[in-house]
Amino acid sequence: MNRSTQTRQRLAGVTLLGSLLFFSPVLTLFDKASEWAGIPISYLYLFGIWLALILLAAWTVEGRKH
Repeated sequence: MNRSTQTRQRLAGVTLLGSLLFFSPVLTLFDKASEWAGIPISYLYLFGIWLALILLAAWTVEGRKH
């Protein structure tokens, strides 16, 4: 399989994963009045997933250079 095709498929997977994690029923699991270190749990979830998706996409695009 071509490296370009494989990268596109992995990025499509990252996009689908992000869509699932930002989907409303999943977000309601973290929509609580509790806080951690003074930061609401929902903010930590949203920005943590956002950061994780950016890092996963960057890792997918960069990959190993052969």
